[in-house]
Amino acid sequence: MKEIFLIGLGNPGKKYSISRHNIGFLLLENFSKKYNSNFLLKDKLKSYCSEFQINNSTFRLFLPNTFMNNSGDAVRAIVDWYKINLDQLFIIVDDKDLPLGKIRFRRKGSSGGHNGLKSIIEQLQTQNFKRIKIGIGSPPLIKEKNNFNTISHVLGNISREEKSMLDNVYMRVIESLEQLNTKKEEYIINELNSFDKDQS
Repeated sequence: MKEIFLIGLGNPGKKYSISRHNIGFLLLENFSKKYNSNFLLKDKLKSYCSEFQINNSTFRLFLPNTFMNNSGDAVRAIVDWYKINLDQLFIIVDDKDLPLGKIRFRRKGSSGGHNGLKSIIEQLQTQNFKRIKIGIGSPPLIKEKNNFNTISHVLGNISREEKSMLDNVYMRVIESLEQLNTKKEEYIINELNSFDKDQS
């Protein structure tokens, strides 16, 4: 039985539940709901967990409750508890450097300034883990200050227009994740990276 570990990044609590920074949570909540599975808090894993089977694979989904900047604490606990080979691990994360709804699947890489990824890299002592990044678009420029209001952008709530586009994105990513046990990873990477949100 193959095991696939999916960790969505976000901040726990109602206040952040539909913020752009919580796209990792939102995507996995959609995935879990599709299989009528609920998330339960597991203190030892510092995460809410959900698991279900698709064909002959077990999918384990995690929403860390450590807050974004300490995501690595939860990832470390999960990796140690299940003795995961990092090849089985996928991090789902928002990315403000990608246009809204664009998907990027990367096998490794730096944090790109994302505090959640930075924390994971520090805890795992490697950049070699897979991540699926979903674009939230860049923050609007504040003309008077000539800088970007990044914090209020990433912690801001997803608008209705953004939500309908992102729902298509979640569906596309979930369909690809469901095929992780039957299709070659290369195929899935190409499928996600070439996804055009405007055609769906």
